[in-house]
Amino acid sequence: MDILHLVDRLEELFNESRPIPFTHNVVVDEDRILEIIDQMRISIPEEVKKAQQVIAQRDRVLAQSQEEANRTINLAKQKADEFISRDAVSQAAQARAEQIIEQARADAEGVRRDADEYVIESLGALEAELTRLLTQARNGIATLSAERQRRLPQEDLPQAVDQEQA
Repeated sequence: MDILHLVDRLEELFNESRPIPFTHNVVVDEDRILEIIDQMRISIPEEVKKAQQVIAQRDRVLAQSQEEANRTINLAKQKADEFISRDAVSQAAQARAEQIIEQARADAEGVRRDADEYVIESLGALEAELTRLLTQARNGIATLSAERQRRLPQEDLPQAVDQEQA
């Protein structure tokens, strides 16, 4: 299940909750919120798998870039060797081969930087989303725990009055 859908359900549950008069507190259905939190715990590993897939994709792109750069370098070396064998054009060919090699290296480095930036951005967005979801879940748990603590003394009150009367 999509983590954003679960967040929407959590927000919907909050919006459907009943407010406690004269406070900023609300009463929520404990079973429903715990169910959503359990589903979030299941869904978050899926988001982590997606991040791992992004990393694997980056590695594939880097490997392809390196392979292409190596092919370009080898091609440049072959062409350079051919040009060197020719007396009149050997110096010009040598310079051109070095340019091609340098350009191939620069292109490979550019692709590598772009891939790294893409992965950093993707992982940063995922981290921010996971942090936000974790904060929301912790806030929900804290609110429920606080609400439960506030209710406990009120629930014990009638028993204490009955004991005093006895």
